[in-house]
Amino acid sequence: MSDNDNNKTVRPWGYFVNIAEKEGYLAKIIHVNPDGKLSVQSHNHRSEHWFVVKGIATVFLDSEEYILEEGASIDIPVKAVHSLQNKSAGELEIIEIQRGDYLSEDDIIRYSDIYGRV
Repeated sequence: MSDNDNNKTVRPWGYFVNIAEKEGYLAKIIHVNPDGKLSVQSHNHRSEHWFVVKGIATVFLDSEEYILEEGASIDIPVKAVHSLQNKSAGELEIIEIQRGDYLSEDDIIRYSDIYGRV
């Protein structure tokens, strides 16, 4: 579902808003609801950099788990298996910067998803 009035794209785990896009990069704000989790996924054409603006992020990157507090960041390499989760009762917002030659939502390979989207 998309709300074209404010560029907000709603997902089962929350929403994202694209804030800047040029050739080779895309920046977005990702809001993850309490207990929300993005699918376990990878991308063939882009890397991502996540910066925690608000809340505490639980990041799964390959076989490691990282807890990131406000002001912390992490790099997600091309083809790395990853996920983002908000295990808290509070809000989670990150800024995601995608870099690559193809920056589209159809470059998502899902391995597992608590919302049944695999």
